[in-house]
Amino acid sequence: MNEACEGILSKLPKNFDIEYAQKRHPITYEESMNTVLLQEILRFNRLLSIVRSSLIDIKKAILGEVVMSTELEQIGNAIFDNKTPAAWMKRSYPSLKPLASYIVDFVERLDFMQKWIDEAAPPSFWISGFFFTQSFLTGIKQNYARKYVIPIDEIDMDFEVFHEGDGKDKDKTPSDGAYIYGMYLEGSKWDYDINRLQESSPKVLFTKMPYIWVKPAKFVDIKFVHTYKCPVYKTLDRRGTLSTTGHSTNFVLFIELPMQECHDQKHWVKRGVALVTQLND
Repeated sequence: MNEACEGILSKLPKNFDIEYAQKRHPITYEESMNTVLLQEILRFNRLLSIVRSSLIDIKKAILGEVVMSTELEQIGNAIFDNKTPAAWMKRSYPSLKPLASYIVDFVERLDFMQKWIDEAAPPSFWISGFFFTQSFLTGIKQNYARKYVIPIDEIDMDFEVFHEGDGKDKDKTPSDGAYIYGMYLEGSKWDYDINRLQESSPKVLFTKMPYIWVKPAKFVDIKFVHTYKCPVYKTLDRRGTLSTTGHSTNFVLFIELPMQECHDQKHWVKRGVALVTQLND
């Protein structure tokens, strides 16, 4: 147990330097993404502190330096069983991964945020790396609303799927909106030749989704032509509860994906087609 705790602790970086992040990315009216970044690292810092302190306390309890409380015992048992402790999940982003995969994913998210702090907002965003994805999407709308002086409640999202060779550079920030990646399609796959949804290959449950350009616009100007209203979830567990912010803890948004003329909404609904930001392992 002591070795397991030490192994996890060795992988965890220091807490984010909030003051440094604020100096690098000051909160301004024109750039809502700086606010999103600050909110994200505050959430990650809270979770990081909980994980680190509980692991240190377990090590002390094993040595007899502190009392092995019921909560510490439950955390220790979960670590032994390669399960993510419930005490961590109370303050964590949704995840169904076993402990080993959870830690790998957690560290990758922290690295993504640290790189953002040290350099600049990335040209393409790893949407799976956000703690609270809805704040990122709201930030996109706010930037657009403030840039063009449009009430934010008149703005909605348009979507364009693209991949290498489509003429768009994922390494160059778009004029409006954001490029996102990191999602997986369940129940279907993406046909790169015709840029439409296609039936899944035999015995293939999940496929990577190409990059998507999330484009804010006035909702009266958005016209979706023969698209599937695809739900996006954070995990494969397609349910969630409303958080104190009024958002679902698991559902993110609907993304309109082009489909072939021979298919309709029911065709893909019957197949349970959805996008998820992370798999179980």
